[in-house]
Amino acid sequence: MTIESMPALHGVRTPLPGPRSAELLARQADRESAARSYPRRLPIALRRGSGSYVEDADGNVFIDFLNGAGVLPLGHSHPELIGVVQHQAAELAHGLDFPTAVKDEFTTALLSTLPEAMRSTARVHFSGPTGTNAVEAALKLCRTATGRSEVVAFHGGFHGMTAGSLAASSEGSLRASSPGVHFLPFAYCHRCPLGLRPESCDTNCAAYLERVLTGSHTGLARPAAVLLELVQGEGGVVVAPQEFVRRVREVTARLDIPLIVDEVQTGCGRTGRWFAFEHYEIEPDVLVLSKMLSGSGMPTAVVVYHERLDSWRPGAHTGTFRGNQLAFASGTAYLRIARRDGLLETVSARSTQLRRGLDELAARLPQLISEVRSLGLMLGVEFSHADGSPWPEAASATQQEALARGLIVEIGGRADCVVRMLPPLNLDEATAHHALELFGAAVEAVSKRFA
Repeated sequence: MTIESMPALHGVRTPLPGPRSAELLARQADRESAARSYPRRLPIALRRGSGSYVEDADGNVFIDFLNGAGVLPLGHSHPELIGVVQHQAAELAHGLDFPTAVKDEFTTALLSTLPEAMRSTARVHFSGPTGTNAVEAALKLCRTATGRSEVVAFHGGFHGMTAGSLAASSEGSLRASSPGVHFLPFAYCHRCPLGLRPESCDTNCAAYLERVLTGSHTGLARPAAVLLELVQGEGGVVVAPQEFVRRVREVTARLDIPLIVDEVQTGCGRTGRWFAFEHYEIEPDVLVLSKMLSGSGMPTAVVVYHERLDSWRPGAHTGTFRGNQLAFASGTAYLRIARRDGLLETVSARSTQLRRGLDELAARLPQLISEVRSLGLMLGVEFSHADGSPWPEAASATQQEALARGLIVEIGGRADCVVRMLPPLNLDEATAHHALELFGAAVEAVSKRFA
């Protein structure tokens, strides 16, 4: 299966799940944890992938807008990255935190993507293989540097599944108890947490944050950090308004509170800039990166932070798998390919194409779709009843109808009423057009079902 052959092979040829997928799903259910998630909504067993496509165990070929939860900027099995990983695997796979030429080259390439004003004062901490490891490290860094313990996070935020990251994530059914984390409203204007209207709001979420941080009787001591996503991915592709972010940055800087920007999902090019914070013309004190960092799905995560916070003692934060040489080699190659191929420009073009198509669909079917949101190639379609309440059944039905037509999308957001899309960044125009056709047909079918 090659990228070139995928459009011709695309299609669903069996009932889902097909017989081989059904067999593997049953074996998984017998032997794996009850916490497994994606196959419950997307009942297929994967065999292989190439570019924007995956094939299941029964030969059905899908356009993949889940994309490994957004970790594959160049799609599945990119041949140049495969070659780099294979070469590095024969040299050195694991290096703890020893310096290597491969790691040094990757660090140089990563720092070169930062705005120029940040490069000379930036420090990089290799924290472990996943985003949640980096979030934990960022929180620990800020607590160590400030001598303070409390953290401010936001409604709708998600930062990972380990105890500290989960404590700073807002979903009640998942989060761990942590008395030192305080949740404040995020500017989700479609469903305003303060019950206001955008035209008369004056960004009251940011104003409320400032009052809580500066008031003498709010019950919150000056925190060690404010932890913020600029686009809440798991929260439903909620894009923070410009003024909200700028005011959060202004008040945290004025009060000397480190601002941690979690770009596990948005970083490394997904929004059409290397980092989402560039769209807001701010500079965070701490930046958290993972997912697309290696370009190939090889796990790695880093914390990039201002040198003034670098008060750790040697060995203060370690991890066995923080020296993944395969990830470093493929990450350097990814950044080189991205620049060579004009990947950020492609993201902007495909984002415009997909957003236009989704907006047109929402205009045709306002009885189902209440809002389309996007920044770059993070896209969300929110489904609501006529009274404005969330409609998770419609979102779920759309996901199933899309899968039956050969398109894989994800569900998320408050009440699981948002269909999410995280396509590869090198998505071509023809595949994007086909995906829009498939998604439109899926929503039309759901519209008839709920008519």
